[in-house]
Amino acid sequence: MNKTQKKKVNFSSLIKLYKYIKPYKTRFYTGIGFLLLTSFASLIFPKLVGDLIDGSSQSVEKINQIAIYLLILFSAQALFSYFRIVLFVSVAEKSLSKLRQDTFNHLSKLPLNFFSNNKIGELNSRISADITLLQETFTTTFAEFFRQIILIVGGVTFLSFISVKLTLFMLSVLPVIMILAVYFGKKIKSYSKKVQKEIAESNNIVEETLQGIRVVKTFTNEAFESLKYKQKTDEVAKTAIKGGKYRGAFASFIILCVFGAIISVIWFGTKQVHEGNLKMGELFSFVLYTVFIGASVGGLADLYSKIQKAIGSSEALLEILEDEDENYIDGIKKDIVGNLEFRDVTFSYENRIENIVLNSINFTAKKGETVAIVGPSGAGKSTITSLILDFYNTTKGSVLIDDVDLKEFNLHNIRKQIGIVPQDTFLFGGTISENIAYGKIDSTKEEIVEAAKQANADEFINSFEDGYNTLVGERGIQLSGGQRQRIAIARTILKNPAILILDEATSSLDSKSESMVQNALEKLMKNRTTIVIAHRLSTIKSADKILVLDKGEIVEKGTHEELIKIEDGTYKSLSKFQFFNE
Repeated sequence: MNKTQKKKVNFSSLIKLYKYIKPYKTRFYTGIGFLLLTSFASLIFPKLVGDLIDGSSQSVEKINQIAIYLLILFSAQALFSYFRIVLFVSVAEKSLSKLRQDTFNHLSKLPLNFFSNNKIGELNSRISADITLLQETFTTTFAEFFRQIILIVGGVTFLSFISVKLTLFMLSVLPVIMILAVYFGKKIKSYSKKVQKEIAESNNIVEETLQGIRVVKTFTNEAFESLKYKQKTDEVAKTAIKGGKYRGAFASFIILCVFGAIISVIWFGTKQVHEGNLKMGELFSFVLYTVFIGASVGGLADLYSKIQKAIGSSEALLEILEDEDENYIDGIKKDIVGNLEFRDVTFSYENRIENIVLNSINFTAKKGETVAIVGPSGAGKSTITSLILDFYNTTKGSVLIDDVDLKEFNLHNIRKQIGIVPQDTFLFGGTISENIAYGKIDSTKEEIVEAAKQANADEFINSFEDGYNTLVGERGIQLSGGQRQRIAIARTILKNPAILILDEATSSLDSKSESMVQNALEKLMKNRTTIVIAHRLSTIKSADKILVLDKGEIVEKGTHEELIKIEDGTYKSLSKFQFFNE
């Protein structure tokens, strides 16, 4: 990315961030008004102090009057600062809350390809760490940055009224400081973006390790995972230290320039007083303004680096919002009958376009029919289920429901009418009741219980002390595989889909659990179009149609009785083992 592109990205980021501030623009601009008032009050202070010193040779009444002005000024500045902070915090918190919501909503609507190419830990870091950084920037850093700019510009303006010659002398060092500020700012931003990226990667290690903690412990790889995390966090520290060196060098240079400028101004100003071109009070005001300006310029170093850091992190965050989400709005909304057809479907994943997963797949499943799909590992069975749910776009050909291309349906509407019971059941970390109700958010207690009974789950649920209010633990870890499967079935029963997908729904269960789950599945399959990804032949013998996949192609098609008669056939070969892996 060239420099011009970087500027465009920064400008675009600022515009997008302002979009979230805009609904609260009245408060925002009022806060800016108070910011201007506090800055103006700060600029008046050195002038009044100078007048107070020059007033020492005047009447006591004049001195008292200036002192009262200073007291009023400090009171007003305290009040203005309070309202400035309260307004900016209010705007920042509400804006960032909306930004968090939009980012999460957008993430949930992005296609599966996006999640295949991005790690969950890094995405989580975008919402947590990056937005926390923006929170600090919005509430304090931006306001303080603009306040320092106002103090510098206003201070220079006031200085020019006191002595143009002395002002020009003081300003002679500013161009060098500004040029170095730009240079160091770019370096600091570069390192800040790298640190944020590495922190996101380290978060991903933590998330994957904790999610797979059973596997880690089973293989006694705690030390291995700790070493991975140590190496990544050491990289973060190393990069951050490099960035800190640039910030430290910049801050040191600024301090040297600021104090050098102040000493030079005092020296040159004292000569002006002795020559009669300047009053002592004016010199004192000038020095105070110079200190204010110097402190502001010095503070800009740290503030500028923080803003660059925020822009660096916000670019990655806002890039997520640029990714095109799935179209949930347009398309046909209607209740489907459940007739399904794959018409000359070819599919490859976007990042592996040369690797054909499905090749010219053709089959139909009428309403109420059960179509089983079998085949060796990697044949493309689960990919077919993903295409039915419209998780991916076909490379060629069409998936049709009720003779209408799947792409013409409203995505939300069509997915509500397709249910799936997967091999690896995912349960959310709430109660059993909440997990069953996920199939129909507005379901009643009676509907939940009835669905559980149909799924042969009511008995084991009531055996728990808390019944339906029993917490399942993260990903349902506190339940057995068979219990999780039956809850998933109950959830699907509540959804009441027209098309049902059973993706290896009993493959990981023991015989007793399989019997219970299979019984529940048979109830669920009645009068529904069912696609069964088969693991055990006993689950598909009664299927209306069996498709045998091999290397992405349908190599055999028919009923169990028809396929078992094919000599040297793939299905017959697989049947000898009674089960085969996905």
